[in-house]
Amino acid sequence: MQPHHPDLEFASQPPADLAGPSLWFVICDGRLLVCEDPALPLLPEAPHLGLFGLDDLPPQYLGRLRQQHCYAVALDDAERVPPGFYLEQLRRLLGQLDELTFAMAGRASQVVTWHRNHRYCSRCGTSAHNHDHDRAMTCPACGYTQYPRISPCVIALVTRGDEALLARAARFPARFFSCLAGFIEAGESAEQAVHREVREETRLSLGPLRYYASQSWPFPHALMLGFHAEYAGGDIEVDGEEIVEAHWWHYDDLPPIPPTGSIARALIEDWVRRRRGRGSGE
Repeated sequence: MQPHHPDLEFASQPPADLAGPSLWFVICDGRLLVCEDPALPLLPEAPHLGLFGLDDLPPQYLGRLRQQHCYAVALDDAERVPPGFYLEQLRRLLGQLDELTFAMAGRASQVVTWHRNHRYCSRCGTSAHNHDHDRAMTCPACGYTQYPRISPCVIALVTRGDEALLARAARFPARFFSCLAGFIEAGESAEQAVHREVREETRLSLGPLRYYASQSWPFPHALMLGFHAEYAGGDIEVDGEEIVEAHWWHYDDLPPIPPTGSIARALIEDWVRRRRGRGSGE
């Protein structure tokens, strides 16, 4: 959720003069290869993956993280995990990795997933190949070019004074509450999607919206657009399908909320900070 940062640079083609060990994001079924020894770097660092017995895996260049070149690699066989490493769910690393490293890990996961799902032309079914200079797959038969797909979503913290609306989705663990969220539908603006999602899931109407920030959410390829929203009217009526429970919570009495590193957590903490800061002149 940070603005442009000089230590994080995305690119699709590596420079001609690679220098120093690269950082390798090895992805296997949504899990990231990490080191078991806390005294060593968390991710593999080497000029090539031959040092880890994975030199036959084709790499995808990602860009640079703190001036270090980064690659994504798809590992299809979990039995090939090198000694001293294990596979960890990317979601569990949220809050453990710093924000820039998690952003690059999320990029790696999305690139690997997209590349695996677009090996064939979606128009004619012919085997596709990598584009010469873009992050894309091109069909040699019909010429159709497929670029990575991003699914835009909205997430909103609805508030009324000192209270915020937090809901528990059917897919959440028990007693875990978050902001309301959903995908933007074809033809919608982000603002229209916020109003629709809140109305569909809780029957509440909203007043003014304020854009907060965005976050790439690699589960599997979403872009979250975060908003603060003011309550305008209505009584909570959850849909019972996506949302099974929703309540108003005072900022000093919140339920279990999403982990640090998520835009949902950032929206909630931003609101709490501003409510508590009213007495200090903020």
